[in-house]
Amino acid sequence: MFVENKTTEFKREYVEDIKNTIVAFANCDGGTLYIGVDDDGKVYGIDNVDGTMLRVINAIRDTVRPDITMFVECRNDVMDEKSIVCITVQRGTARPYYLRGKGIRPEGVYVRQGASTVPATDAAILNMIKETSGDSYETARSLDQNLTFNKTADFFKKRKVEFGKAQMHTLHLIGEDDTYTNLAFLLSEQCTHMIKLAVFEGSKKFVFKDRQELSGSLLEQLEEAFSYIDRYNRTRAEFSGLDRLDMRDYPPEAIREALLNAIVHRDYSFSAATLISIFENRIEFVTVGGLVKGIALDDVMLGVSALRNQYLANIFYRLRLIEAYGTGILKIKECYSDYAIQPMIETTGNAFKITLPNTNFHAEKQKAPNNSITGGSTSLTKKEERMNTVLKLCHSKGSIVRNDVETALGVSQSTAILLLRELTDEGVLIKKGKTKNLRYYENI
Repeated sequence: MFVENKTTEFKREYVEDIKNTIVAFANCDGGTLYIGVDDDGKVYGIDNVDGTMLRVINAIRDTVRPDITMFVECRNDVMDEKSIVCITVQRGTARPYYLRGKGIRPEGVYVRQGASTVPATDAAILNMIKETSGDSYETARSLDQNLTFNKTADFFKKRKVEFGKAQMHTLHLIGEDDTYTNLAFLLSEQCTHMIKLAVFEGSKKFVFKDRQELSGSLLEQLEEAFSYIDRYNRTRAEFSGLDRLDMRDYPPEAIREALLNAIVHRDYSFSAATLISIFENRIEFVTVGGLVKGIALDDVMLGVSALRNQYLANIFYRLRLIEAYGTGILKIKECYSDYAIQPMIETTGNAFKITLPNTNFHAEKQKAPNNSITGGSTSLTKKEERMNTVLKLCHSKGSIVRNDVETALGVSQSTAILLLRELTDEGVLIKKGKTKNLRYYENI
C-alpha cells in the first residue's frame, strides 16, 4: 500500500511548506516528496508540471541553506496515468539544513518524526553540527547567522590588515557552505562568550572593590581587558641618587601574554566566562578548558604548543598580537627572570590558571625598614660605591646572582635588580641563563 512514512510525503498540490519537508529529508535519512498525490495516497495529478517543478527548484535554491541542490532531484513522473512531480532528496553532508529566513534554530530547522515534518530540538541541532563538523568548535557553523563585524573591521584596519569577504573565507570565518562559522561568531558583536574582571580588597575574595563584564568581539574584549588591568597596574617610584626609577606592579608584557593566552587557548565549547581577579599581591587568569589532550604542563613550560583554536591563533598571528606559537609562557617567565617571586601555572582537566605576582608588593614585604631608599638620601657617590662593590664581588666569585647583591649591599630585591640592570645596560656586566639559572658575569 502506498502510504506516507518517514521517507515518503504526499502533497495534493504545491504549497509553501514543501520546502520544510525537503529540509527535513536532508537532515534525516532522505526521502521522496510526491506532488499531485493526496494524503490518503490517491493520485490526482497536476496540470502545470513544468511550472510546478520550476517553483520547487526556485524555492530550494532561494530559501534552503546551505546549498542543497546537489542532493535533490526533481522530475516528472506518471502514476495511474496522471502526471505528478517527484522530488527525491538525499541525506545531506552539511547538516543541519535550515530555512534562510529563520536561521539555525528550531523554527528554521526541520526533521522527520514518523510521517510528520516537525521543528528540530536544540539538542538535535547541536548533534547535527557536531556530526558534520567534527570536534572543531571553530569550524562548526554558528547557530547565529545574523552577525556584524564593525569592531573587528576597525581592529584590522588599525593593524593595516585587509578584512573583506575574501579574507573571511581565507581566515575560516566563512565555511565551505558559505555560512558563518563559530570563529566568525567569536569575532562578531554578537559574541556571548565573556571575560569577567574583578578587583578585590586585600588578598582574599571577600570584598569587591570593582568589577566589569566584557562581551562582543574577542578583539574588543582584548583591548578593554588590557586597559582595565592597566588601570590597576600601579607605578612605584624609587630613587637612586638623582635618578628616579619607576617600577610597575606587574610587567606589562607579562599581563599581555597572560591575557592573550587566556583568549587564544580557551575552550569556547563551554559557556563559562574567563575570570581575571586582581588582588593586592597578585593577578589570577582562569580560563575554562584544560590542556589539549596529549600535552602535559611540563611540555607547556618548555614552550611546546598544541593549539585548541588554530584558526583563532592564526588571526592573532596575522594581526601581530602573537609572534610565534608556544612563546607566551616563556615570555612571562622571562619578564620575571630578575625577581625572586615567580609566576605560577596550574591546570586541571577543565581549567588553566596563570598567577602573576605583584613584584612591588613582594619587594616591600622582603625589604627591611632600615634599608629603604628615599628620595635624595642616596647620593651619586653612594651609587658608584655600590656598583664598585658589585663589580668586585663579581670579579672575586667569577659570577653572581641577584641574591649575592642583596646580601653584600644589604639592599632590597628591587634595588639589586636595578643595579644589575644598569650595569648590564652599560655593558659592564653580561647575563646568561634564564629565571633560576640567571647569572651575571664581567664583560671582559
